[in-house]
Amino acid sequence: MLYCSECCFQTDVVFDHSTGDAVCNSCGLVLESHCIDETTEWRTFDDSNHDPNRVGAATNPLLSGGGLSTVMAKPNGEVLRGLNNDPDRGLIMAFKTIETMSDRLGLVPTIKNRANEMYKILEDRKWSKGRNLDALLAACLYIACTQEEKPRTLKEIFSVANGASKKEIGKAKEHIMKQLKLSEMTQQEKHTGDYMRRFCSALGLNNQAIKAAQEALHKSQEFDIRRSPVSIAAAVIYILSQLSDDSNKKPLKDIAAVTGVAPATIKGSYKDLSPHASEIIPNWYRIYLSG
Repeated sequence: MLYCSECCFQTDVVFDHSTGDAVCNSCGLVLESHCIDETTEWRTFDDSNHDPNRVGAATNPLLSGGGLSTVMAKPNGEVLRGLNNDPDRGLIMAFKTIETMSDRLGLVPTIKNRANEMYKILEDRKWSKGRNLDALLAACLYIACTQEEKPRTLKEIFSVANGASKKEIGKAKEHIMKQLKLSEMTQQEKHTGDYMRRFCSALGLNNQAIKAAQEALHKSQEFDIRRSPVSIAAAVIYILSQLSDDSNKKPLKDIAAVTGVAPATIKGSYKDLSPHASEIIPNWYRIYLSG
């Protein structure tokens, strides 16, 4: 509260932190200018418990000493001595790589954190030695996505990996699952329905089409279709698209782009599914289309 000479009474004051002005809340008169803000200026925030820090990065429990270190330097900028010799340099670089891949895929922080924890275990037990680091990090992220029930296809993970091939990522995934004794729940077959909803949403399908696609995908598991789950999902979407009117049909190239499955593979899967189409497509959806 400050006395305003214009209003002639004590009034509430609004501080403009960009200019340092104290402004009367009633008439807008600048009562004081170039005020000094003496409140705390926070720099970073810890995602886990919202604990703000005055300077430096947030602490990381996966690093020794929380990732805090002190470095002395000469006036010319040359580093003189690091008090802890940065023992976690390799981990820090790996975590940054995982963070970059996560950001490019738009993943939530919990997936990134789980992938970091997974790699930390591999590093501590020396299970990462002699392995392709980029493939190992990509595989950690792939498994973390499925464990957090936000699965991504191997092709999506490959698109953000730093030069690692799909074959290398696949081998790294099998190595991690074997060493950490992970259950089959991390396999993409268990989460194909999640892929289906994401694919349909990306193609702009309505709720009825999404529900029909998920039911058709579940029904297709009763038949011996020797195709990958993602290929079958793409083929199911293609079948539903063929049943729709011209305004709702999705071009094969669009389905291929969203699912990451080659057009030729989708056609092959479509050919395998066609004999069973009458059984896998829900009857209610046929009625919905005819109505």
